[in-house]
Amino acid sequence: MATNTSSGTQVPSKGGFPAFRVETYGSQLLWLAIAFGLLYYLMSRHIAPRIGGILEDRASRIASDLAAAQTMKAEADAATASYEKSLAEARANAQAIAAETKAKITAEADAERKTLEAKLAADLSTAEATIAKARETAMGNVRSIAVDTAQAIVERLAGASAEATRIEAAVDAALKR
Repeated sequence: MATNTSSGTQVPSKGGFPAFRVETYGSQLLWLAIAFGLLYYLMSRHIAPRIGGILEDRASRIASDLAAAQTMKAEADAATASYEKSLAEARANAQAIAAETKAKITAEADAERKTLEAKLAADLSTAEATIAKARETAMGNVRSIAVDTAQAIVERLAGASAEATRIEAAVDAALKR
């Protein structure tokens, strides 16, 4: 609104915001209908089909990607199953080789142990025979030393020599105990 500065009273003017003018409502409604109709025509004939095509293209691309993913998943599952089967076969083969090697080593160790035991038994019997001979020889020497010592003691104590047969009999009796 404009004010008259000379009198200080307000006088309405024809200016102002056009949308609020009552006399322009009819033309505004006409242009609104034309703009709406034009926009509706453009949307329905040009923009909506393009958007629909884009959405259909995306949907088909997503469907093909899902189908490809399913195919790849099936291939991966088959590869995993094949790998697990190969791994199980390798484990079984390794266990068979380990069992075979263990049996072979056990058989070799048993054979070597038996050979060693036989050698030790032969060495032991040889050693026992040698010890028995040494004992027999030592005992023979002990008997003669005992007889000589007993004869010397009797001569020293009695002052006369004793019979050799009686001394030998006494030593033999003492050795038997």
